[in-house]
Amino acid sequence: MKLYHHPLSGHAHRARLFVSLLGLPHELVEVDLMAGAHKSPDFLKLNPFGQVPVLDDDGVVIADSNAILVYLAKKAGRGDWLPEDPSGAAAVQRWLSVAAGEVAYGPAAARLVTVFGAKFNPDEVIGRAHTLLARLESRLSGQDWLVGDHPTIADVAIYSYVARAPEGNVDLSGYPAVRAFLRRIEGLPGFVPFAQTPAGLTA
Repeated sequence: MKLYHHPLSGHAHRARLFVSLLGLPHELVEVDLMAGAHKSPDFLKLNPFGQVPVLDDDGVVIADSNAILVYLAKKAGRGDWLPEDPSGAAAVQRWLSVAAGEVAYGPAAARLVTVFGAKFNPDEVIGRAHTLLARLESRLSGQDWLVGDHPTIADVAIYSYVARAPEGNVDLSGYPAVRAFLRRIEGLPGFVPFAQTPAGLTA
């Protein structure tokens, strides 16, 4: 099992985090984004969208971080991480959509501005990040995990960019339940940290 990744990609980190939480043997293959390796013909054969992460499981190629989470949970037969019942599965999917939407256009975009020089409007994306964080704070004020009473891939999908939101000038100090949630993720057996960058509030 090979996981093509880049250490500064939060999308890649969520896949790397989950494969580690599951304890699955894997090989990390770093893709040099700065050199344009993700646009090379060989990589585009793996993922025509030219993005990391990509999982190659003995010829079964899965692109997209959330798709990788689903694949790994199903392959490992881990109904605790991805519920089989309709309501549980739907609840997890709801948060995978948040990870692909509100997280991507909020804290992830804010971090892209400071770490990679993206041309987003900082005030706009930071504002979106705080809107999301307020909703997460409300959700997590009454429960430890986003879905049910134990961690699921919903939590994994949300973690990386929220944990590094301060790098995009998004202050987490006003969200104690969110910060406690991040610490719970970090306390899970097999946790691997997301590389820190001296940018934004962490500069």
